[in-house]
Amino acid sequence: MIKAAINGYGNLGRGVERALAQASDMECVAIFTRRAPEQVQSEGAPVLPLADLDSYAGKLDVVINCGGSATDLRQQTPAIAEKFNVVDSFDTHAKIPAHFAQVAAVAEKAGTTAVISAGWDPGLFSLLRALGDAVLPQGKTTTFWGPGVSQGHSDAIRRIPGVVDARQYTVPVEATVAAVKAGEEVELTPRTMHKRICYVVVEAGADKEKIAQQIATMPDYFADYDVTVNFLSAEELQAEHGGIPHGGIVIRRGTTSENVQHGITFQLELDSNPEFTGAAAVAVARAAVRKAARQEHGAFTIFDLTLQDLSPRTAEDLRAHWL
Repeated sequence: MIKAAINGYGNLGRGVERALAQASDMECVAIFTRRAPEQVQSEGAPVLPLADLDSYAGKLDVVINCGGSATDLRQQTPAIAEKFNVVDSFDTHAKIPAHFAQVAAVAEKAGTTAVISAGWDPGLFSLLRALGDAVLPQGKTTTFWGPGVSQGHSDAIRRIPGVVDARQYTVPVEATVAAVKAGEEVELTPRTMHKRICYVVVEAGADKEKIAQQIATMPDYFADYDVTVNFLSAEELQAEHGGIPHGGIVIRRGTTSENVQHGITFQLELDSNPEFTGAAAVAVARAAVRKAARQEHGAFTIFDLTLQDLSPRTAEDLRAHWL
């Protein structure tokens, strides 16, 4: 039985705990948190202060880091790799090489195994992008995200004065998706690829027109997209937009000879982004433990893992029923 621990118990931490509960070969030994443990209600695993994690050295097979990419994981994953095998879901694409290098230096010295960026993008989508490129080297890959809630964009709206709460949905432009699938030449820009639909709760008396303008013109988040802003009550937001769904599509179009075209499509439709990300992280944690057992130490990504290591099934079972 693989003994796993969770570091951080927000939405992703809860998703990981639920995924571990469904894994017949894994168990959640403990949840570690920076909050007061008595203020954290888990779904069964004991909750302990993060300061106690070091005392579990030698008692855990893997730690699954569930903090945020902006600050938490860049510090926590290298620190934990000094004593434990570790998995994280670091998702700031542009900073992955630097994060990988930092974790690798620690894990190689400590003799631990660390797998970074283990989610669905980066993660499963990364794997499909690489697979499409390998199978159809003469081609092009396009990734669309959504429809689903973007937590980062939702937070950006909440920072606007007068905003009480908000949800922002990233929605692929259907005509562009259809054109890419058909292999048509189409302009791919932020505006032609995705729409941003916002649901916003504001303070009483707030200037809705001004807030809508601030959202639509916000650099790096909304200015380059077609944006729709809807105002509603807090009760309506919770009732109609209380979940965290997401998804996306990876499309590879390519040719194997003149006028012979092919398409590969991989699509996710997720009721809960954190629960699915947690399920991906748990499968990767299994693979990390197996790599560690073979003395394969250092930092790795989804590209370095085999399906055999990710799966709870035996090689014989995979050959007989899944090949």
